[in-house]
Amino acid sequence: MTNANEDNDFSRRPKNLKRILVTGGAGFLGSHLCELLLGAGHEVICIDNFSTGLRRNVAQLKRFDTFRVIAHDIVEPIDLEVDEIYNLACPASPPHYQADPIQTMRTCVVGSLNLLDLAARKGARIFQASTSEIYGDPQVHPQVESYWGNVNPFGPRSCYDEGKRCAETLFFDFHKVHGVDIKIVRIFNTYGPRMRPDDGRVVSNFIVQALKGEDITIYGDGSQTRSFCFVDDLIDGFARLMASPSSLTGPVNLGNPGEFTISELAEQVIHLTGSRSKIIRRPLPVDDPRQRRPDISLATEALGWHPTINLSEGLARTIQYFDGLLSGSDRKVMELV
Repeated sequence: MTNANEDNDFSRRPKNLKRILVTGGAGFLGSHLCELLLGAGHEVICIDNFSTGLRRNVAQLKRFDTFRVIAHDIVEPIDLEVDEIYNLACPASPPHYQADPIQTMRTCVVGSLNLLDLAARKGARIFQASTSEIYGDPQVHPQVESYWGNVNPFGPRSCYDEGKRCAETLFFDFHKVHGVDIKIVRIFNTYGPRMRPDDGRVVSNFIVQALKGEDITIYGDGSQTRSFCFVDDLIDGFARLMASPSSLTGPVNLGNPGEFTISELAEQVIHLTGSRSKIIRRPLPVDDPRQRRPDISLATEALGWHPTINLSEGLARTIQYFDGLLSGSDRKVMELV
């Protein structure tokens, strides 16, 4: 077991502030979460194995003397003195989690076990970033938390879908058996600055293709739907759920209930970038969901949460980010990620 306490030089913190562990903290969502927590005055320990997370995502956070980065894989145990744990450690895009499906499952299952053991030992509240992939190719629309899902247990997406389902089971078992204080969120499609340009998700794919003047690739006929939540809205939901009463364990859906076809998304990206890209079509991948839209009634009622940033505004901000990566001196940085 790695013991990371010996070199901990954090100053004493006021009682109203916390020492918070964020696993996967150098990733797209994790880096935004670290930034929010640091801005609120908390001490933050970011753990990442940098398989998909990027050091550049958290480089600007080093200005905080209450921020610390540890290169570590949660498949291996770690011992830290913490008050709260956010578990965001796992590749989330199909090309990345399918590249090493066994390691993806290990991260979901063994990694969760290690963090739940840590939470039980330290009396820490622990948050699990679960996913709308729990619902698979849903037969209920929109998806509500009580729906058990329609998931292929041995398809190309199963390492992630079933890994996350197993992690939820572990969280609830630790809650029932050991009294661990748990919070579970199910994340629907999220986008925004700090997405990897090579992550294979639809928003980043379309934006990068449009900015480069390349053909925009739609898989299937483009009629499949998704709901796109801007990252700032999602991270606000994370904080609200973590601060909620212990009785609210989740799972809680977080996502934007606005529903768009993939063709509509492509058209918006072309319009906002002013691109002359043409749309081409490829066969739909195996087990790709036909519909995806969250029912966010629970989040609205229990957390007072709802998205505030519409798709056109969020896309414009995301396009600006990728445009910076593609231009001037940042071009080489983008090609290396």
